[in-house]
Amino acid sequence: MGSPKLQGRHLLGLDGISKEDIVMILDTAKSFREVLDRPIKKVPPLQGKTIVNLFFESSTRTRISFELAERRLSADVVNFAASGSSVSKGETLKDTARNIEAMKIDMVVIRHSSPGSAHFLSRVVDANVINAGDGEHEHPTQALLDMYTLREKYGTLEGLRVCIVGDITHSRVARSNIFGLRTMGAEVSVCGPATLIPHDIEALGAKVYHRIEDIIPRVDALNVLRIQLERQQSGLFPSLREYHRYFGVTIDRISKAPKPITILHPGPINRDVEISADVADSEHSVILEQVTNGVAIRMAVLYLLGSTN
Repeated sequence: MGSPKLQGRHLLGLDGISKEDIVMILDTAKSFREVLDRPIKKVPPLQGKTIVNLFFESSTRTRISFELAERRLSADVVNFAASGSSVSKGETLKDTARNIEAMKIDMVVIRHSSPGSAHFLSRVVDANVINAGDGEHEHPTQALLDMYTLREKYGTLEGLRVCIVGDITHSRVARSNIFGLRTMGAEVSVCGPATLIPHDIEALGAKVYHRIEDIIPRVDALNVLRIQLERQQSGLFPSLREYHRYFGVTIDRISKAPKPITILHPGPINRDVEISADVADSEHSVILEQVTNGVAIRMAVLYLLGSTN
């Protein structure tokens, strides 16, 4: 591979990112996906670079995926974890970031409960910043791996019809997917209870449906979001059982589609809540492919941003 470069120094979100940059990331990920199938999965592009994973929110999947990607690229990795309650103000985040930068790090991967935290960090440190999820705002690498998985299956994202199902209001994954998929020419819709869909979501270009039976015949893929069980107590829907009854993605429902539907899920799965166990384990599901592709996507982003230094 040569040394392609993204237009910016950071990956803070997919809102406003160019189609050319998305294509570059997806194409680069394809090369790294092949690396992951080799007996020796390590390559040297980021040798000598130091990357800190700055996670103020608990995360297992995303943190491990980033760490694996960093080590596969031969970077030196520092993991920093802090509870959300101990780092709740911007000034504290600023101090933490500057202390870490004083250690001469090159890149920062940040997850934080506050929307805009990655943007804030990019203004106070010289290192490249990658947003691994900021509150209910964006989660760009998750959307990129979703898009990569769909492009591998269908060959293109242009004209693909994708519906995001579930808790749209509290989902950073949904927002990043809407931005990225629409930039790539896909048709995007959302489906869920009215209490879980923002009133202004149509302004982002997504059609809204409130009956899953209405959307299944119209789409190529369903991206099923995790129902955040901790929010269930706030009365946004009557019960988990009720949610599954009306919005659960089941074999019975998807078998009535006029053609096979691809099922994605960012994980972790609440089996038999937002998605039935038999669907999650079926030939429709690409959930495990998403996990593997996530490492390749994060390798691509790290590599491309690393070459901007």
